[in-house]
Amino acid sequence: MDISLLIHQYGYLAIAVGSFFEGEAVLLAGTVAAYHGHLVLPVVFLLAALFSFLGDQPYFFGGRRYGPAMLARCPSLVARKDRVDALLEKHQVLLVLSLRFLYGLRVAGLIALGMSRMSPARFLALDFIGALIWASTVTAAGLGLGRLLDEMLAALERDAAQLTLLAALLLGSSLLIIVSRRRRLAPQRARRD
Repeated sequence: MDISLLIHQYGYLAIAVGSFFEGEAVLLAGTVAAYHGHLVLPVVFLLAALFSFLGDQPYFFGGRRYGPAMLARCPSLVARKDRVDALLEKHQVLLVLSLRFLYGLRVAGLIALGMSRMSPARFLALDFIGALIWASTVTAAGLGLGRLLDEMLAALERDAAQLTLLAALLLGSSLLIIVSRRRRLAPQRARRD
């Protein structure tokens, strides 16, 4: 099974689906794949931003329509919603732009935003900008990760001869020590027998 073929066939689909459902890891992997030429970076970025944006809409509009019922069915979201409400009063714009980066608050935050008095048009505009910021940030991190992996592999290749020589010296020294101990201990064993 050829990994690069799988990436070419399913990479964009994985990025779209992963980004729809909070896909930092998928986007990082997709960006590293793009760095190595398996995918096209602008397409990876655009898919991530678009599907991240689309993934937020069911929660926002679900919160708008079914918010109280959702909170009644999921009591664990109530405490998170209260935290989001407190943030929403002080920092509405910043909250929408950064919600993707607040681990554990994304879903509750979107539901709370849907239940708030924020207009859908304002939310859509801010959420799209937030999706672009998120995709830019994670893509940049993925490019850095790709470069770091390349440098680490190059260092391993460059130093492979030295590492092989070191391993051979350690192995040879270990064998020499074992053989010399056995020779030293052989006369003592012979006397006991």
